[in-house]
Amino acid sequence: MARVKLIHPKGQLRKYYIFSPFLRIFHWIMVWCIAGLFVTGLWIMNPVSGGPGMEPALADWRLSVDLVRNVHFLLGFIFTASFVLRIYGWIINRGDRLLPKFWTTKYMEEMVEVGMHYSLLKYTHKPYLRNPLARGSYLALYVMVLVEIVTGFAMYFMPNPTGLPATIFGWSIGMYGEMIFHWVHHYFAWFIIFFAMGHVYMVFRADLMEREGEAGSMFSGAKTLAHIPADIDDLKDKNGKIAED
Repeated sequence: MARVKLIHPKGQLRKYYIFSPFLRIFHWIMVWCIAGLFVTGLWIMNPVSGGPGMEPALADWRLSVDLVRNVHFLLGFIFTASFVLRIYGWIINRGDRLLPKFWTTKYMEEMVEVGMHYSLLKYTHKPYLRNPLARGSYLALYVMVLVEIVTGFAMYFMPNPTGLPATIFGWSIGMYGEMIFHWVHHYFAWFIIFFAMGHVYMVFRADLMEREGEAGSMFSGAKTLAHIPADIDDLKDKNGKIAED
């Protein structure tokens, strides 16, 4: 459960325990799976031979395309399981579901404010547990991940088109064609990598400029803020309270 701890009474410095072990554990599993899936996916599309001189070496390493494909498939299953469990954490822990509120004017105004700050057009922005720009980008990431899972499983199960998994995922290939799915799967993988690069930059930028424990929060689950965050209400339960230590 999300909770808050007062750690410096005079300065009112508070540590907010936001992210559950569910989010943190499966966040890191998904990070490593994404890296492995991207590398093996590129290898499958363009196997590295290095010419006749390297073929024996690759054979010794057992880096055949079949092996790389199997590793890719295994990572895909692990990634999907982690994503499902990540969604479960979203259900059971309030701090894990800090999603965007596109329907509110307040959210849109705050997103513009944060965007101006990251564009160096505004010196600072209000403190947040999770800023509005990050909330929107994470939702976009979840959509991209879902597209990757659907297209990946659709292609994986199509060699047996009469099976139940192919029935579940294969209808989409029938609508758009297998080659379209290959390209969608490929380009969305690149979109996710570009997101990851931007995400790493934003996290370390926030850590250096705002010093609120952004990077460490994905290890400890906590962020330390000197001011009450603008989105504190998102941690409150139905009685309007936040658990405190």
